[in-house]
Amino acid sequence: MSPKQVIQTSNAPNPVGPYNQAIKAGNFIYCSGQIAIDPASNEITCLGDIEKETIQVLKNLAEVLKAGGAKIEDVIKTTIYLTDLSNFQIVNNIYSDFFNIENPPARACVEVSSLPKGVLVEIDCVAFLD
Repeated sequence: MSPKQVIQTSNAPNPVGPYNQAIKAGNFIYCSGQIAIDPASNEITCLGDIEKETIQVLKNLAEVLKAGGAKIEDVIKTTIYLTDLSNFQIVNNIYSDFFNIENPPARACVEVSSLPKGVLVEIDCVAFLD
């Protein structure tokens, strides 16, 4: 068996480039950044709506984690990429509801000049399976 395993699910969007949705290596799952692509239509139906984009991104991440045998409680680190930090509080509120667990993950949040397909937010994560 290979020391790394590709994680793939049709319940999250296909990658928009030469990468996988996630890679499992040992007890870690490294999830690629997710943007607000609806996996059913493979389209971004909420472009420009930071609340709806954030909800879709987190749903996508949850599905990738599930495909790898992980759950939200297993996430140990996230990175949030925003094209405008003035959206931080909105994203933070939705994120707080999503990670409403006893021990939320470590996190970084950075502003970037642009993101794929013109979205406002992208989030990646790392999970640990014990």
